[in-house]
Amino acid sequence: MRGHDPEMTRRSPVRSQTYEITFTGQAGATLRAEFDDCDVTVGGGRTTLRAELPDEAALAGLIQRITSLRLEVIDVHLVAPPPEQ
Repeated sequence: MRGHDPEMTRRSPVRSQTYEITFTGQAGATLRAEFDDCDVTVGGGRTTLRAELPDEAALAGLIQRITSLRLEVIDVHLVAPPPEQ
């Protein structure tokens, strides 16, 4: 009989989450190409990226990509998953 495996206890399944990040300005085609791994919505003087990310490190990386282009992030929020049926 196998004993308790503490390594298995520490590992938990990682569920990706969907985030929306909005920054000022309307991204043109060149800037949208920088974020081809995201859904991009442009309008009203702002651009919103929607991305499914595996963890907070990936979220921080995406925000860093935005700010490295000298864009001003004005909103970041987690998109609620649809209710399970």
